Amino acid sequence: MTEENLFEGEEQPHLLLVDDDETFTRVMARAMSRRGLRVSIASSADEGLALAKVDMPDLAVLDLKMEGDSGLVLLPKLLELDAQMKVLILTGYSSITTAVEAIKRGAANYLCKPADADDVLAALLSDHADLATLIPENPMSVDRVQWEHIQRILAEHDGNISATARALGMHRRTLQRKLQKRPVHR
Repeated sequence: MTEENLFEGEEQPHLLLVDDDETFTRVMARAMSRRGLRVSIASSADEGLALAKVDMPDLAVLDLKMEGDSGLVLLPKLLELDAQMKVLILTGYSSITTAVEAIKRGAANYLCKPADADDVLAALLSDHADLATLIPENPMSVDRVQWEHIQRILAEHDGNISATARALGMHRRTLQRKLQKRPVHR
């Protein structure tokens, strides 16, 4: 894909970008506008939901980890407003657990950062998510298994760090330090 307007002659689709990274959203919004989408930006799940209620988007890109509610919490709320909305979960902290959870909750696709506008648009416009591409051929390292386990427990507790730490028998600060690190290699 290129930066050409892909929707010429059609009604301009409305894209909602929800991410707490201001630079990312500004750059992505500009790139998506060039491709023919009308873009709204929110920096939190609450702000994104409020915008969607006022001006319903056709497409949404949600960051997985944000201050306040995560993209996984916002996802079903958006789909309640419009079940036909195509939603992409975008994250810099990918895990198989969160990918599966996103798809279970109704995401059209799941994409790992860094991703450019072409990647995001292709994932949004694809017919279905390919979770097989997220499952590695080689076995995971012990550190990666730990990361995946933490992500699964975190998802079970809807992103609540304190509840997750209790479930793991870990101090909350230790868990926060582990979550601030990038995922370990497979």
